[in-house]
Amino acid sequence: MQIYQKMYLLLFNAVTDALSSMEQQNFGQAAQLLKNAQADCEELFLDAEDE
Repeated sequence: MQIYQKMYLLLFNAVTDALSSMEQQNFGQAAQLLKNAQADCEELFLDAEDE
């Protein structure tokens, strides 16, 4: 799987989970989910550059 596909799936799932948290008015959890996904995607991208 190409790196951008992995990054897309990771972000898509995080956004879906964050929206669910927001519907339950759990905004802190939603923000943390998005921050974690951002960091994970950045790590994937940087690791791919090293290869």
